[in-house]
Amino acid sequence: MPLVSRMDRMRFVIRLAMENVERGRGGPFGAAVFEAKKGTLVSIGVNIVTIANCSHSHAEMVALANAQKELKNFDLGATGFPEHELVTSCEPCAMCYGAIPWSGVRMLVCGARCEDAEAIGFDEGPKPKAWARALEVRGISVAQNVCRKEAVSVLQEYKKRGGMIYNPRQTKNTRRYRKPES
Repeated sequence: MPLVSRMDRMRFVIRLAMENVERGRGGPFGAAVFEAKKGTLVSIGVNIVTIANCSHSHAEMVALANAQKELKNFDLGATGFPEHELVTSCEPCAMCYGAIPWSGVRMLVCGARCEDAEAIGFDEGPKPKAWARALEVRGISVAQNVCRKEAVSVLQEYKKRGGMIYNPRQTKNTRRYRKPES
């Protein structure tokens, strides 16, 4: 059954993230790829970094890889394809942000903010301050703070349960991307 509204899609992704926490299968993040106009689910992904022993197994990366495999094309924006939307329970980290333009999705919908993930100890990596605008310039629309409070509650539940905070290498000087001085 298609999920027509962005809020319904986000709540679906937040449920994926919470189930991942409850089952102890990985980090507190969920994502899914949908056909943007119809709301048809193409693929899902949850964070499986710790169980897969693979640093790039973030929810967004898993959802994108699953969609590309399902559609038998590495480019979700290929000619003849409907527009695809990536819905993720948290804004993308630096790695996932980098993968979004090459995936072919035309829309990104985010729940929690990077600072919410960083507040429980995750290192989201260096991204430009105007990261959303940079995606929009490339033709990828961005919606932020969709069901943010619900998405943040998953992060807090993960911390409360003692979930593993992996790769916490952020420092005061690396939390936000800064332009190198000339």
